Amino acid sequence: MNNSINEPVNISDWFERLRASERGLDGVDAKRRLAKFGRNQMTAGGRAGPTVQVLLLFANPLVIILLIASLVSALLGERINAGIIVVMVLLSIALNFAQTFRSQRAAERLRRQVAPTAKVLRDGVWTDIGAIDVAPGDVIRLLAGNLVPADAVLIEAKDLHVNQAALTGESLPAEKEAGHAAHDDGENRDRVFMGTSVVSGSATALVIATGPATQFGDVAARLAARAPETEFERGARRFGFLIMETVFVLVVFVFLVSAALRRDPFESLLFGIALAVGLTPEFLPMITTVTLGRGAVHMARQKVIVKHLSAIQNFGSMDVLCTDKTGTLTAGETTLEQHLDPFGDPAERTFLLAYLNSYYETGVENQLNAAILKKAGANPLDVAILEHDHPDVKPYRKLDEIPFDFERRCLSVVVESEGTRLLITKGAPERVLANCSECEINGVRQAFDDEARRRSQAAYESLSARGYRVLAVATKTAPQQDRYSAADERDLVLAGFLTFEDPPLEDAAEMIDALRRDGVEIKILTGDNELVAGHVCSRVGLDAGEIVRGVDLDRMTDTALARVAKRTTVFARISPAQKNRIILALKAGGHVVGYMGDGINDAPALHVADVGISVATAVDVAKDAAEIILLEPGLRVLHSGIGEGRKAFGNVMKYLLMGTSSNFGNMFSMAGASVFLPFLPMLPTQILLNNFLYDLAQVTIPTDNVDQSFIRKPHRWDIGLIRRFMLYIGPISSAYDFLTFVVLLKVFHASEGLFHTGWFVESLATQTLVLFVIRTGGNPLKSRPSIPLTVTTLVVVLIGAVLPFTPLGAVLGFTSLPVAYFGFLAIMTASYLALVELVKRRLIGGRGN
Repeated sequence: MNNSINEPVNISDWFERLRASERGLDGVDAKRRLAKFGRNQMTAGGRAGPTVQVLLLFANPLVIILLIASLVSALLGERINAGIIVVMVLLSIALNFAQTFRSQRAAERLRRQVAPTAKVLRDGVWTDIGAIDVAPGDVIRLLAGNLVPADAVLIEAKDLHVNQAALTGESLPAEKEAGHAAHDDGENRDRVFMGTSVVSGSATALVIATGPATQFGDVAARLAARAPETEFERGARRFGFLIMETVFVLVVFVFLVSAALRRDPFESLLFGIALAVGLTPEFLPMITTVTLGRGAVHMARQKVIVKHLSAIQNFGSMDVLCTDKTGTLTAGETTLEQHLDPFGDPAERTFLLAYLNSYYETGVENQLNAAILKKAGANPLDVAILEHDHPDVKPYRKLDEIPFDFERRCLSVVVESEGTRLLITKGAPERVLANCSECEINGVRQAFDDEARRRSQAAYESLSARGYRVLAVATKTAPQQDRYSAADERDLVLAGFLTFEDPPLEDAAEMIDALRRDGVEIKILTGDNELVAGHVCSRVGLDAGEIVRGVDLDRMTDTALARVAKRTTVFARISPAQKNRIILALKAGGHVVGYMGDGINDAPALHVADVGISVATAVDVAKDAAEIILLEPGLRVLHSGIGEGRKAFGNVMKYLLMGTSSNFGNMFSMAGASVFLPFLPMLPTQILLNNFLYDLAQVTIPTDNVDQSFIRKPHRWDIGLIRRFMLYIGPISSAYDFLTFVVLLKVFHASEGLFHTGWFVESLATQTLVLFVIRTGGNPLKSRPSIPLTVTTLVVVLIGAVLPFTPLGAVLGFTSLPVAYFGFLAIMTASYLALVELVKRRLIGGRGN
């Protein structure tokens, strides 16, 4: 349904084309249309189903190699080997799928809780539904702050301005009017498009296209590309290359040596493949997904909803939080305190004018207006009688409105009473005062000369310095004309000021200290003036220091801003574009930046930050741009979520450090032993079983406890640390393996079967039990692992020790071990863990986990 010369010209033709009506669709018709046109989403498919996900797991190159090896073994008569390989592969895939699919399903349930909604007319009743269920022919209602859920043509519109930057790149909102089809320049003034946002005004519209058929869907289809990788993904990719390089060198080396020694080529190939499997942490995707998924569930219990699992790592790595003060430092429950004349004395007329402005404002639901109406004892939906003997508002009839925008920072309405038209403006004092030529004191107008302007400015600054939010109210007799615009907001008469208080949250100071202690610096980015911002910061113990204003920021280069942003705590009177510059400057300085916002003008900043944070009560635009949603405003919930994010990341890093060090050591031992031994140091099936049991012990890492010392600091991927663990602790493991080889051959005079068995048990015990040492950066005797991790680790070691004495052990090529060997194994394992503990402390230092 994209634009074409055959499209209808007026709204009645659209209703006829779509076989719809102004009463909207009924439930049956809506379901039929959804079945015909598909759901209102960019792609028709959505998440891959279980079957596809399983097939994708089989597409892993290592899995394919193993299955080919199993097939070749079966063809050559090695059916037991073939069966064991297949069982190892199937068990690994089944475990991976079960854990991953469960985590994805949980994350999707959480994500649906904050999915954008749309207000549609169904069965003659306005109803809120998920935007995904909007169908062509639906009648929708739009208010300021809404995302437009689909392409639609306007039925009625009042002062409607839409931000189309996501679609067209226009920096300023576009004005929309019903009944104005495309002009010669191609601009569709009667259309609103999916993905754009309503800045001001209200409208009802007829949906003409959904999903891929929308203009936004068409652009998305043409420009579809993977989102830029996160820091977490970038670290995982670098880790993958590290493992790939190591695997390649070791496997090629072992295969060439085996071939040179004229060993069985097929057995050598299987050994090389098994070596690759043993070194590769194939459970990394599952461990990562499960750990982050578990973290998301825990965060949800802390009233923090994660829309994208990859955001958890960025959340935990965040070291700078940029936010507005409202809802973070203050309660966000604004109350009207005073209505004053231009010089700061009480004035009833100021209140009446402000009430008329708020009562007749269209679409915008804002707390200041609600506070004014509450003070009057009136309901905003009814015709109210003002308090303090004010006249009834019934004599006033609204004629027009000049909607709020973020450049003018004010809003005007035009009302008429007894043939007289009044234009009433309410907004930021510096903007309103600049447009005034007179002021009203005790009902008498007088020139707004330099002295009056000075006294008004002093009154405003005094109120702001005391922590009040201040709005100015002005009016004038409006001329007789059909329409009014911002150009008419001139030569106003200043009526006075309104003061509002948003009291600080009781725990704001405590939470600021807690975040600072945990390595997160708070920066306030607010549209309020510097006096209000500074006063609020002082009340919560946040040192504002030198406050930078938006006008100052505009004069800075990006290089200068990078230096200023690092040392500045409060930015006041800044625009959405300036918020972007500040966040980008902080990111360029090496910080991981979070941004918390809930308004229309916060959406760009939420998008460019490393992690965008919003609240459940935010406008749709903000929630859609954010990756983290707080079900309650305030820093306490956010602080809890940061801790859970760091726990999740810490457990992922445990698996990486363990996998690289232990696996590298064992595979290095195998590679070295294959050169000097007249037989393979361990059979391929035994290697695969060893690797499976080792991985099985680690599947409970997501449940593990994390040291408080780790949670107290932000962390990032440290490939250098992973490499050092591999190159230092790996060889220690190999040294103990070679010691085991010597004892088996010289002391126990081991046969091939006894050698395989002895090393299998020793390798499994050392590389599994070392988890208790590597899982913490502190003393492993004081840092307690979780019960599930303890149980799985000890059970796996027990299985390895008992297996050679079972009938299955004989099938796998194992033989019974002498009792004396277990005494040697206990002493060697204890000394190995002690040595790893000493080296670990030198590698990690004081960094915690």
